Amino acid sequence: MHEREKSDPATGAGKPTNKAEASDHAEHGVSDAAELVEQRAGAKGNANEHSTHRTQGRERVSQALERVRKAARLRKEEKLTALLHHVNIDLLREAFFALKRDAAPGVDGVTWRAYEADLDLNLTDLASRVHRGAYRALPSRRTYIPKADGRQRPLAVSALEDKIVQRATAEVLNCIFEEDFLGFSYGFRPGRGQHNALDALCVGITTRKVNFILDADIQSFFDEVSKEWVVRFVEHRIGDRRIIRLIQKWLKAGVLEDGAVTVSDKGTGQGSVISPLLANVYLHYVFDLWAERWRRHEATGDMIIVRFADDIVVGFEHEADARRFWEAMRKRLEEFSLSLHPDKTRLIEFGRHAAARRKQRGLGKPETFKFLGFIFICGRTRKGKF
Repeated sequence: MHEREKSDPATGAGKPTNKAEASDHAEHGVSDAAELVEQRAGAKGNANEHSTHRTQGRERVSQALERVRKAARLRKEEKLTALLHHVNIDLLREAFFALKRDAAPGVDGVTWRAYEADLDLNLTDLASRVHRGAYRALPSRRTYIPKADGRQRPLAVSALEDKIVQRATAEVLNCIFEEDFLGFSYGFRPGRGQHNALDALCVGITTRKVNFILDADIQSFFDEVSKEWVVRFVEHRIGDRRIIRLIQKWLKAGVLEDGAVTVSDKGTGQGSVISPLLANVYLHYVFDLWAERWRRHEATGDMIIVRFADDIVVGFEHEADARRFWEAMRKRLEEFSLSLHPDKTRLIEFGRHAAARRKQRGLGKPETFKFLGFIFICGRTRKGKF
């Protein structure tokens, strides 16, 4: 199993896979000093000057985010305040350059190239509006992409400035929540990806006493998330009301489709920049913390957990544990406006002994399951190794 031995200071990644770290409790203060804002460059400034300014800005951003990260690490049980000043021109610029150059425009029709043409002026104005409270989120433009099963997946395309502010805000929030997220959560996190999740699952199945797999599918997760609960969960750690109001603006902006704007009390707008982080925060409190407690206090045998966004696979040593967890998970999700897909959620016999045990009972080969596009099978190498 790949376990990162050291944390990357720029991302906060590095928690061991399949094992939630214990929290350290300490006290310390967080600097409220406003970050230095670089001056607008002259129109005739040369390329080297712009490059130097951006390099200096990136260094200031890195230092500021590291202070936020340290505060979150040392003040595990506290809400962090005075965060909005970190969403400054330096961070907004980094957020802008992190966006896709050729992405489809939102309802504003503004492209990345058009915004870049007068970037310093645009970012100065945007930062001013964000800090004055004058920034307004625009509705997302609804578009659809085909799914593997033939259905259409709805996506929300945000306006360019909404993408910039969301990405900058997400950078600050990531510094805080990355200190809280558990090791078995892999989706949309800095320094983690699909391959890390697949590796953790493979290692868990082959090295732990796994005889059963619960392949859990949360039904229409991004469409069913309660916006009220999203805000309440974020407020567990964020005490800056201006950051909370930004998130509420995005949640209330609505979606433009067929010329009409609709606003719902649920859903995070799959496809928006802030959506993956809000989804992880939601499932951290709804599923991760609960599942880790269940593993420690309720399971009678071995148990592994791997979650990538709303894709969840749980392995068990005992079938009785698996069935109790399945029922408890169903009830837990219902408390927070979510449900398990009745057809896609299933429990199968799986693991190194599954084939032999099923053969003894006169049954066929063990069933397979899919995770992140890969099919998991119970097989043997030429040397007979599982």
